[in-house]
Amino acid sequence: MEVAARQSGYFTAAQALDLGYSYPAQRYHVAQGNWERVERGIFRLPAWPVAPHDDLVRWSLWSRGKAVVSHESALAVHELGDVDPPRVHLTVPPTFRARARGAVLHRGELPESDVSWREGFKITTPLRSLVDVAAGELEIDHLARAIADALARGLVTRRQLRGKADEVGPKAGLRIERALLEVAS
Repeated sequence: MEVAARQSGYFTAAQALDLGYSYPAQRYHVAQGNWERVERGIFRLPAWPVAPHDDLVRWSLWSRGKAVVSHESALAVHELGDVDPPRVHLTVPPTFRARARGAVLHRGELPESDVSWREGFKITTPLRSLVDVAAGELEIDHLARAIADALARGLVTRRQLRGKADEVGPKAGLRIERALLEVAS
């Protein structure tokens, strides 16, 4: 219950095993309806209330805690702009080998300062999320709306955006400048 409470009602077979539930005991609890099998190695308590970002907790468990919600998905969670990606975007370490339908995997190392915690999953900060999408293919008007929201809410400053974009690369820097011009007009 304690583990599931931190993860929106989800838990892994490995977590259950660590708590003393053998594989036969896990099958028993699924057969009795005490646990729902969400997918291979991931369970959920059936009476647990559904939360807005349950799917992101499931993705975090699927990746064994290695994935960080990022890019357009992070903008949606942070409620910046009007981005609603059809697939979840996750940043995973370069050595991560799993593949997933329904997810876009971005490979890279994220400094701890660019990551924050939500209930049951990690997510890039608003600043990092904006710069990540600036380095990608998101339309400038969508980027400008997300930046305008972040500036209005005091989540980032223009100086922080420019500095972080320079760290990521020239494409991000150029697109951040274009979006900031659009915000100013």
